[in-house]
Formats: sequence, structure tokens, C-alpha cells
Amino acid sequence: MSLTVHTSAPDFTAPTDSGTSVSLSDYKGKRVVLYFYPKDNTSGCTQQACDFRDNMERLTSKGVTVIGVSPDNVKSHLKFKQNFDLNFVLVSDEDKSICTQYGVWVEKSMYGRKYMGVERTTFIFDEQGTITHVFPKVKVPGHVEAVISALG
Repeated sequence: MSLTVHTSAPDFTAPTDSGTSVSLSDYKGKRVVLYFYPKDNTSGCTQQACDFRDNMERLTSKGVTVIGVSPDNVKSHLKFKQNFDLNFVLVSDEDKSICTQYGVWVEKSMYGRKYMGVERTTFIFDEQGTITHVFPKVKVPGHVEAVISALG
């Protein structure tokens, strides 16, 4: 299932890097940037997270909360967050249920080998939880700038 603009964001409840649980519905009334990435502590994912971190003031000035999601476990997220001084919540989706719900758990191919993985994707939601923007198959360089631009 692929989510599109003007549809409601599916709610979820999942553990975070801090060991607490978070629900998307906790952010009703706020704009949210929800980004899915494949793996903690890998080059592209680290660059993307650091780009969000480095632009957090610009993002929060637009009234948004940033949440990152990957299939990594809470311990991995905590280490990733500490290693790079990340200033936003990381959600653990070990069973890939959130990734599946959002249509980002897909068959990928590398060097002719097929495997399942996260397709790097970013969603922006308005205060009512409606999707206003979808960035599929994200390329990391320039992505955060595109998100900030889309926020107006």
C-alpha cells in the first residue's frame, strides 16, 4: 500500500531511542516530518540524520517535529543518537509493521540480488494528521532542503 497526499497518516505506537513508547497520534495538532531510513550508523542514513539535526532550528521554526523510523532496535537507536548528537526521536520498527503500513518495506535489488528493505521515504503531515507531502526514493544530498522548502 502506498500512501498519497491528502490521505490520513496511519497511527502507530512503537518504542523510541529513549525506551519510552510514542504514538503518532501524540502529535495531533502539530506538523510532523516522519522519515523512514534503512539502517543506523550507515553512511547515507548518518548523513540524512545529521542533515536533519543540523537544520533542526529551521525545521522547528516552521512548527514541525521530526521523527525518524527504521527497523533497528532501541539499543541501536540510542547508540546512533548518542554518536551523532541527534536532536529528534528515533522510532524502532523491528517487526517492520510501521514500514509495511506506510508502504516503505519493499523488495530491493543490489548487484542482482533481491532482498526486502526500507525504501528511504519522507512524509509531512499537517496538524490534523493528513499527509501534505510524500518524498519517495529519497536521495540524501539536498533532501532536507527540499523538506524545508515544502514546509513553506
